[in-house]
Amino acid sequence: MSKLVATARSEFGKGAARRTRRAGLVPAVLYGHGTEPVHVALPGHDTFMALKQANALLEIELDGKVELALAKDVQRDPIRDTVEHVDLLLVRKGEKVTVEVAIHVVGESAPGTIHLSDLTSLTLEAEATNIPESVEVSVEGLEAGSTIHAGEVALPEGASLVTDPEALVVSVTQPQVAESADEAAEGAEAGETAAAEASEGAEG
Repeated sequence: MSKLVATARSEFGKGAARRTRRAGLVPAVLYGHGTEPVHVALPGHDTFMALKQANALLEIELDGKVELALAKDVQRDPIRDTVEHVDLLLVRKGEKVTVEVAIHVVGESAPGTIHLSDLTSLTLEAEATNIPESVEVSVEGLEAGSTIHAGEVALPEGASLVTDPEALVVSVTQPQVAESADEAAEGAEAGETAAAEASEGAEG
């Protein structure tokens, strides 16, 4: 868990946010537990490093008081890959939160088959201090026609599924084989013969 020292912001709006970023800081908002949202600025580099992990749990120190917060919405600059803004949800130890957790497919399906991923993440409810980084789905040895649904995915202890249990996660199929070069050539030759015969018939 990373600890970030925040400073309160008294200026708001796009202009103020730009000035904050120019100073090497990241604009952020702390909210939750029925409190009024608090606008803060976070140290730029430390925040960038802390948010490399999805669903990062952070210790936020503000005016000498330390709060636990979950990074819920991280806005990034797609070109410079910098953090532009963060929404931080206040949490307590033992509290359950709803998060999106990435699906990691492992293993190899049966020879001659491929697996198709229909979902890349699952929505789970988990303790704020024990959020899994990912969930594993194994396709090892599965034959064509096999499917895995959300309700069949093994979840870490303490986590429960929010996604529809019937939602398709992975399916195993046989790849569509393109016709061979010989078959393509035979098809083209047959087409040319038919066209020639039609032309002769028209001339007759």
